[in-house]
Amino acid sequence: MSEQKAYVHKDSRMLLQDNLHASRDSEDPTAWLRETEIVTHDFPYLANLIADSFNEWFGGLNVLPFSRSWEWCVLNFEGKYLNNSLDQQELWRQQWEQAAASSLISETISAVPLTVEGKDLSFFTIPLFTRVDNKIFAFLGCSMPTQQYEMGGRDTAEAMSLHYRTCFYHKFEHIFVADLASTHIHAERESNRRSLLFQIVQRMHDNIDVDAVLSEVIDSISAMYPGARLDLYMSQDHRSTNPQVKPLPFHMSSDDVCARAFKDGRVALHTSDENHRNVEIGLPLGGKQGVYGVFHMVMDNPIFPDVDLRFLTMVADTAGTAFENAKLYERSNQLIRELRMSNELTQRLNQSLRLGDIFQFAFEELLEMFGADYCCILHLNEEKGGLEVIACNHPSLQNEVLEVGAGLGGKVYSTGESLIMSDYIDNPKTTSRLMNATGSQSLIATPLSVGGEVRGAIMLAHRDSHYFSYDNYRLLQAMAGHIGLAVGNARLHAEVRRLANRDSLTGLYARHYLDEEIKERQSTDFCGCLIVVDIDQFKIVNDTYGHQKGDKILKEVSEIVKSSIRQGDIAARWGGEELSVYLPLMGMQQAGYVAERIRKRVMEETEPSVTVSCGIAEWSWMDDRVSVESLFYRADMALYKAKNNGRNQVVFDTKENDSNNKNP
Repeated sequence: MSEQKAYVHKDSRMLLQDNLHASRDSEDPTAWLRETEIVTHDFPYLANLIADSFNEWFGGLNVLPFSRSWEWCVLNFEGKYLNNSLDQQELWRQQWEQAAASSLISETISAVPLTVEGKDLSFFTIPLFTRVDNKIFAFLGCSMPTQQYEMGGRDTAEAMSLHYRTCFYHKFEHIFVADLASTHIHAERESNRRSLLFQIVQRMHDNIDVDAVLSEVIDSISAMYPGARLDLYMSQDHRSTNPQVKPLPFHMSSDDVCARAFKDGRVALHTSDENHRNVEIGLPLGGKQGVYGVFHMVMDNPIFPDVDLRFLTMVADTAGTAFENAKLYERSNQLIRELRMSNELTQRLNQSLRLGDIFQFAFEELLEMFGADYCCILHLNEEKGGLEVIACNHPSLQNEVLEVGAGLGGKVYSTGESLIMSDYIDNPKTTSRLMNATGSQSLIATPLSVGGEVRGAIMLAHRDSHYFSYDNYRLLQAMAGHIGLAVGNARLHAEVRRLANRDSLTGLYARHYLDEEIKERQSTDFCGCLIVVDIDQFKIVNDTYGHQKGDKILKEVSEIVKSSIRQGDIAARWGGEELSVYLPLMGMQQAGYVAERIRKRVMEETEPSVTVSCGIAEWSWMDDRVSVESLFYRADMALYKAKNNGRNQVVFDTKENDSNNKNP
């Protein structure tokens, strides 16, 4: 077909245009077709058309029985025998070529006589002229008995050659019209596909949703090729509800069309055999930043020319650009959302400087932010020697202390590295109490760093597998930074408060803290006792041993006081060498035992040995007037009596019974 189309030369097309103009006003609108012509540039490409026309003409000679007894052949414009006509003897071919050589010069019929098996034959060739320029484009060869040749056979053969030329031009016109029709069909098809491509592009770019873009291109290709099987394999961390969108397999052979298309970024094609009974196409979905996936298209018994790879490539390229734009839009919205959530989390964390409140705020915000089923926050507890579950919405784990390094949380804490897990059940070597207790499959976890030091871990879990994305993983790391900063601020604030409420020398509470605690207790409790402890003749100790030794004695007495009281009791430095102890919900008699224990231990355990005097006062809800000042005044008066009575003794407040002013 390519050779046949080649002879429709541009000269003939120009001639066609001239003929069109000439016949525009003609009554016959098809007159131009009869005037279409071949030119000398076309002659080298006419062999197939000449032979096909000859075979068609020769097949119609059945209506002329006499002519079937003659031998016929066809030769090209140079007088060379065409092998793709009838099979004939080499000797006969030579005779015809010899005759054609003479005809080519004379442009008339030329004959060559030859005797074959005792019969006189004439081999002659008839030149065939173009119908406009009268150029020889072929020769019709014939052989017949010489007697018939001389008695009118030549004229008959010449007339038959005109019929052959008519068959030739009929076939030429058919191919010419078929070529024009094919060009028109191609142009119309191209116009339709451009229109379709424009509609597809418009619909895809109207969508700013990633799933909508992918669904649109899948539907468009499926509408173009309804019999094809189409899937989209995505390399991105992208979940889609469309069943035709699937994750790109990690293990593919190098010959796989999807692997080749994804690797090379070009269309990959595979056919099962030379007849194209099964066609497999890989179309890369790519943009400026790379290839995001591959369209996998399989067609059984397609009409292969209808598989327009160029058009499919344009659709895939357009889809890649639209996908990239939608992805960038989605990413920008996600960044805005992350900034908003980060701001909200920071604001809520800054509402309190209490460590417990911060962990509770963080726990609530993370659950809502990530849509997780479970959240678990671990914090290092040095006193308990492990990671304590500070916040968790699974009751069995709340306040549990986990071994450092054990489980997924311990691993995150020990390594200081974040973790993402898509399918817990497929990781038998890793264990987690959180995952086992909740039946979760997806997990993201990150270390909780405070002041550059890992102090815990944050874990989020969900029952569904492949629930958390890489963006979730990255966002949790950012949120952990904000939480760690808030925890650091709370710890710093707590340390500042601790230092402000403590005496720097003895480590006991300061007097203002003791005042505040007693005042608060008096508003909630129903009774309590205050012991005021004073080191006897402490000035003599300082003058004798020096102030450094005096400070050491003061520290020793303070340690004795702290170790002689309960955990909920409050010991403070009242001022100078005077200490005080508040005993909540304790009566006068029990307080006397505590004070006496302190007095004896100080006398026995200090070096150099010193003594203390103690004054005790109590309050109860039945008193007419309850105040911190009144309690301190009465305890101080009792201490004053102990000093005047010889020191190294315990004296009770005598507001009710002076007989109680004796050692218990």
